[in-house]
Amino acid sequence: MALVTAGVVVLDCAEPEKLAQFYTELLGASQVDAHANRVEIRADDGFRLALRRDVNATAPSWPRPENSLQAHLEFVVDDLDAVERRIVSLGGRPMEAGDASGPTEERGYADPAGHSFTVRRGAPTAPKQG
Repeated sequence: MALVTAGVVVLDCAEPEKLAQFYTELLGASQVDAHANRVEIRADDGFRLALRRDVNATAPSWPRPENSLQAHLEFVVDDLDAVERRIVSLGGRPMEAGDASGPTEERGYADPAGHSFTVRRGAPTAPKQG
């Protein structure tokens, strides 16, 4: 019998309501719980994400070493270009530029609060470098 019944990824940020709106729109999710210092959303596939207020939160500076990446989210998509347009329209920003001469399998972004995440098409075919 499992002792843990569910898992939730929690991101600390200064403004959980605003960041929840970003991920709600990006994932087509629904807000399932909200309190003064925490908002939780759930996507149709069951993925759960909570945004917790931390007024002293600072975004990782990855790839700079002084505040390295500790964790990041990864989303599987069909159309990298369409998803990139959506991310930028919602206030996210690209962090890694792909090879302009051909299609890339993975792209890195920061959400409006600076948390890094990647979107990828299908299964990765090569190990991450760096």
